Order: sequence, then C-alpha cells, then structure tokens
Amino acid sequence: MILFEADPQPERNLLPYDGSVYYYGQIFPQTLADHYYQQLLAQLAWEHDRAVIYGKTIHTKRKVAWYGDQPFQYTYSGVLKTAMPWTAPLEYIKQAVEAKSGATFNSCLCNLYHDGSEGMAWHSDAEKDLKKHGVIASVTFGARRKFGFKHKLNKQTVYLELAHGSLLTMQDQTQDYWMHRLPPTTKIKSPRINLTFRTIDRF
Repeated sequence: MILFEADPQPERNLLPYDGSVYYYGQIFPQTLADHYYQQLLAQLAWEHDRAVIYGKTIHTKRKVAWYGDQPFQYTYSGVLKTAMPWTAPLEYIKQAVEAKSGATFNSCLCNLYHDGSEGMAWHSDAEKDLKKHGVIASVTFGARRKFGFKHKLNKQTVYLELAHGSLLTMQDQTQDYWMHRLPPTTKIKSPRINLTFRTIDRF
C-alpha cells in the first residue's frame, strides 16, 4: 500500500502506472471554502441516490444532485437521471477547477455524505457516455476523508486524505486499470460534499 501525505505536489502522478491522478490540495482559501460549503449544503437539490443492483432499485443514505450545461438525461448506476442548470456557486467552482486543471467540463455529480458511516465501495467511473480517458475532477468541501485507489489486476492500493476545499483529478487510463473508493469510518461525525466534474460526450 502507498499512503501519500497531505502536502500537494500536483506535478507528481500519485499512481505508479496505468493512469494519472493529481492532488492539488486546497485550491480554495478556508473562508471561501466554508462559504461554498454552506451554499451547496443549503441550495442544491439533494435527493437520496438510487442504484439498480441485480434488477432491484436500492436507495442509498447519501444524497446526490446532477447539474450540467443544459438539461440532459444520463444513466448512472442503472438509473436515468436528469441534470439541472448550473447554480451560481457551482459555476464559480467549475471555473476555478477548469483554470487549475486545464480541462473543461459540462456536467457535475454532487454527492452529500452526512457523516463517516456513508461512503462508496470500490468502483470505476466508466459509464459509456463519459469522455474516454478524459479528466474527472473531484472537489471536497467539509469533512476531511480518506480516499483510495486499487489496481484491478495486481490489487496494489494508493491512499490519501482529501482536505476541505481541495481538488483531485483522475485522467488517462485511470478508469481502465484502477478502482477508487471512499471508505466508511466511525471517526467522522460531520458532512462531506463532493463535486465530481465530468465531460459527457453525448452533449
């Protein structure tokens, strides 16, 4: 297992091979990150996520919201979702992320984890409508959480902690060869908001 410290070195690829992951650390100052956290928590159209597993629809504890350049329908976890127009805070955050990463995005999946008991199992973001080998940018607001990657073939793992107001990007062959997860923990009692900016090719 490789465990990276919190100090950001965005020029260094955190994966040893078969993909590219960069951690920029806190790109938003503390006061601005606090401001965005409160706005997103109060203003986004949060709803419990749904996933189809073996033909059965499951409702999760975490909540999600979809936003994009225009209203569009997109299948995620086997469920058809409709994106809403960008809110002003999401638009400002997107512009900052695009400036840092050098990529552009046309949609965002917003996730609300109420506390450490809520997480995500190992998975890859490999939906058919995502831009092939494009950049997926993950922004964290709120609770600091551990985040992991696991190689699909040799099971090697890489872990780091995502700070309040921080940016992480995944690109190139990462989704082909690596899975990622947000492990649950009993130590975290406060919410985390995660914004994952993406590019849908179908637009």
